[in-house]
Amino acid sequence: MSLSTTVTLPFLTLPGADAVASPCASDDGISCDLAWRWTQNQTAAELATVLIGRPLAILVLVLGGLLVRWLAGRLIDRMVDRIAAGPLNERRQVRARTMGSLIKSIVTTVIVFVVLLMIISEVGYPIGPIIASAGVVGVAIGFGAQSLVKDYLSGMFMIFEDQYGVGDSVDLGTVVGAVEAVGLRVTRLRDVHGTVWYVRNGEILRVGNQSQNWARTVLDVGVAWNSDLDAVRASLRAVAHELWEDSAYAGVVLEEPEVWGVEALTGETVTMRVTLKTSPGEQSRVARAMRERIKARFDLDGIEMPAPARAATPAAGTRPAGPPPTS
Repeated sequence: MSLSTTVTLPFLTLPGADAVASPCASDDGISCDLAWRWTQNQTAAELATVLIGRPLAILVLVLGGLLVRWLAGRLIDRMVDRIAAGPLNERRQVRARTMGSLIKSIVTTVIVFVVLLMIISEVGYPIGPIIASAGVVGVAIGFGAQSLVKDYLSGMFMIFEDQYGVGDSVDLGTVVGAVEAVGLRVTRLRDVHGTVWYVRNGEILRVGNQSQNWARTVLDVGVAWNSDLDAVRASLRAVAHELWEDSAYAGVVLEEPEVWGVEALTGETVTMRVTLKTSPGEQSRVARAMRERIKARFDLDGIEMPAPARAATPAAGTRPAGPPPTS
């Protein structure tokens, strides 16, 4: 003996509704059941499924995917803000935001893929063969687009290894500039002339980053051959020390500057080298300030800088050296 319990809703049940078996399948949705109960017409039930049920289900899936994406984005932003607000240096804060952007891209891709599969399943197509064929197509695309796969893999490793981030001043071999955006496929830089460069991550073989931890300003100062090198060294050391103690450069010049001494001897010039350890990205600013102060100090101490070589000009009324003109 079997027991069955049937729950009926008066406002959904019409007289004679159970006289004919419902044509609605279990996956046709409530719109088919309602249309059948109200009209007892199979065509109306099928049209309700096609015109109302499935579009409504697709709309719900799309809205659900957008909601999940929004919630995931809020969660990722909250985690990134919590990390950035912690006792970390600015470099790690930039890295946290870059990682947050990468995670958002991955989450968005996964959500879009899942929602598309659910929509295809809702329309009535089996997703098993689609997934299998997608695997085959993916392998074919992988062989045909190896450079694209290389770009993505290189971009992921560069982001995870923190080789550079947004705002860093880098030398990528083919271009030098400030990083404006780091993506999985390309990196966008802007050089000193304002030109925007897009560099494929897979083509980056080396990275010179001038914005990590600390930087160094290296100045080569030329003086006349007959200059007193002890006086030159004292002047350079005094200028560098004044900059080191200047409150406007507190936290910019990190250590006591050093005068390394004679770097080169060429022609009529003796080249002296001065180095200053600076904050990342501040080396150019420090170099410009040092040049201005060195010029003023040399003028004050009477230290001569070598004059640029000039081409000899013939005296008035004389003919330049060379073969005589032909008549």
